[in-house]
Amino acid sequence: MPKIGMEPIRKEALVKATIVEIGRTGSLDVTVSQIAKRAGMSSALAHHYFGSKEQIFLAAMRHILTLYGAEVRGALAVAEGNRGRIAGIVRASFSTANFRREVIGAWLNFYVLAQTVPEAKRLLSIYHRRLHSNLCHELRPLIGARADGVARHVGALIDGVYLREALKVTPQDASAAVEKVMSYIELELRGEHDEPPAHG
Repeated sequence: MPKIGMEPIRKEALVKATIVEIGRTGSLDVTVSQIAKRAGMSSALAHHYFGSKEQIFLAAMRHILTLYGAEVRGALAVAEGNRGRIAGIVRASFSTANFRREVIGAWLNFYVLAQTVPEAKRLLSIYHRRLHSNLCHELRPLIGARADGVARHVGALIDGVYLREALKVTPQDASAAVEKVMSYIELELRGEHDEPPAHG
């Protein structure tokens, strides 16, 4: 029987192991046994806590989104002015906690999961809505009615940077990623908004 009081600790270990395994393999084709082994426990215990591999994946996705949300709230709390808060949102998207190899891999695979699993699609929709809402809130005082479209382009650009990063073998460059997104935003703020920059 599982020890009383150990469940939250073991669940967290399984979630972190899931993120690492998905990032390591580059796909959702990992077994509960692999995840459990990395977490230092039996696959039977992993099934006991989550019930299925899909539920473990969803728990890992919630964990990533929770960390991201905390990063954004922290960035918004200390930033000054609309421009400062926009920059804070972008930096949070490429923070050390979010923009690392295994998390990047997990994000991309969760997009795949969202194609067939309604709960995964719902979680990704929540992320997109919150990002869009936060960006619109800060962009609207600066560019008015264009805020909605710009926010959508920024969200797509962030996704594109993650996609390109997942295909690279070199270490992640968060500073370059932030600069790429902020360069596009600055163009929009100056009214030079013919096309968003390429994702490369």
